[in-house]
Amino acid sequence: MVTADIDIAPSTAVLLGLGFFLAVLGLLRRRRSLKHIRGPPTASRLIGHEYDLNRQTEVGDLEFKWLREYGPTWKISGLLGTDGLMTADPKVRDLSTGCGTLLTTECGYYQALQHVFQKANGIYLKKNSQNHIGWLMAGPNIAWSQGEAHTRHRRIMSPAFSNARLKSFLPLFQRIGGKLTEKWKGELLNVNEVELSVDTWLSRATLDVIGEAAFDYDYGALDDGDQSVLAKEYHGIFKDTDYMLPKATLFFRGSWDYLPLPILKMFRYIPVAPFTRLRHLNNVFTAYGKQILREKVPEFDAEKSAKSKDIMSILIKANASSDAKMRLSDEELLAEMFALTLAGHETTSMALTFLLYELARHPEYQTRLRKDIREARARVNARGESDFTLEDFDSIPTLINAIKACRSSSRPADQVLNVVPSFQESLRVHPTAVLLPRVATKDDVIPLAYPITSTTGEVITEVPVSKGHVIVASFASYQRLPEVWGEDADVWNPDRFSRIDIGKQTNVGVFANLLAFSAGTNACIGWRFSIIEQQAFVAELIDSFQFSLPAGSSPEKTEVVCAPSGTAMVPVIRGKPELGSGLRLRISFAPA
Repeated sequence: MVTADIDIAPSTAVLLGLGFFLAVLGLLRRRRSLKHIRGPPTASRLIGHEYDLNRQTEVGDLEFKWLREYGPTWKISGLLGTDGLMTADPKVRDLSTGCGTLLTTECGYYQALQHVFQKANGIYLKKNSQNHIGWLMAGPNIAWSQGEAHTRHRRIMSPAFSNARLKSFLPLFQRIGGKLTEKWKGELLNVNEVELSVDTWLSRATLDVIGEAAFDYDYGALDDGDQSVLAKEYHGIFKDTDYMLPKATLFFRGSWDYLPLPILKMFRYIPVAPFTRLRHLNNVFTAYGKQILREKVPEFDAEKSAKSKDIMSILIKANASSDAKMRLSDEELLAEMFALTLAGHETTSMALTFLLYELARHPEYQTRLRKDIREARARVNARGESDFTLEDFDSIPTLINAIKACRSSSRPADQVLNVVPSFQESLRVHPTAVLLPRVATKDDVIPLAYPITSTTGEVITEVPVSKGHVIVASFASYQRLPEVWGEDADVWNPDRFSRIDIGKQTNVGVFANLLAFSAGTNACIGWRFSIIEQQAFVAELIDSFQFSLPAGSSPEKTEVVCAPSGTAMVPVIRGKPELGSGLRLRISFAPA
């Protein structure tokens, strides 16, 4: 297992010194102070709270404590003691505006998270220190790009994620889900129960899904198992690059915010981990990507491409456009393929992993869910069919929660694609991204939905920030706000989505008011793809298998730690992080 604990090489030390110098110059330009905002002390004056957050045993050990002590917005320290903000403050109803039961952009009234990610999205950009890891891993892709470049990438890729095209992927999701089911049945051939690393198996399955859906290419991860080169390279990538980083590494990366892109690109060749890990993964995927392109591009036919379902056909067709703004360079095309493969399988498999984990912790809900799935399947069989449709998923009581504020759907409110409370609740408690930092590119004022108290006792309803200030959006804390999710916000309870009044709830993220897929123009372009895929997998797996915690574990104390790794959450064995990321569950055949 490659670790992220590194020794700084001499050449790196020179760049570190340069970064330190530029950091100091950058800090001198800042004018406004946030010292009147209350916040926690830090264990590292040099690096700030990034060190504290990175060293948490479990996501929320600190943020949830700070949320209770300071309210939804608090001051944090950055590199060299610079001021920043961390916030979980959403947008809420303002009955005085006369804008109806739910605030919209027409009301002209936003609050912290929505202000940063939607109204003032162009002001708050990704930090170099956060964003460049994505470039080192994948190159100039849609997740890395910002501003006009991001708009161009998104415009090119959007047709690949239309509702009609996504619906056409459902049979693929069901076929791969069925294949995974048969693999697990094989593991149970001569035993009543088996303990498996469900995250590894799900990662292989979702890798095969994205291979076919995106590129019409069979990665063969489920068939190859431990011999799948690509699956092995991807497994644990988030932990290997960002988990429990030493102070020297955090300080080095912090200096990236003050370095120009040409210098940052040179870091790809640093001969130590995690840069060697990222470079090797990039090289492995580049070989796959070039092979796929060699097979796809020569046989490209415009009429055939128009009927193709895979996402790559959309990108190749775009590259045939006479409009330069609708084309991707060869480097961008490969980077897009890499990003689709990573985001399209690793994040979905992680979401499914945590969902099965919670169902194992809550067997009573697992039983309810299985009963409803089987009743729905009986209705499907009664009409002479064997596979669920999206409408069938809508009919399953434990899966349904209509999102009436789904702005992207053209169907009437009472026909909007229903989504899954168990998925919603799992993503609420276990968001793939637990926080996202943004940096202000000019002076601004951030309004607060929930006022906070200053160091002098003053009630604060807005916070002036200066160019260069970092705003860290705490997705994990927002999704534990009692004001939004109820007094039992710390409890996993999918039934909460049956009692929430959508008309009165905060409207922040693209899915179920969660920030699991981020928000605004930078929200995950493939979030619907992921949700439909999860529906198909869960319907198949829960119908066939019973999931239980490993022997010796209990719902109150499991062997799994939901650990922070950069901006992500990864499952780690309690007290044994050297074993890498992983989540094991006992699996047996579901009772009849």
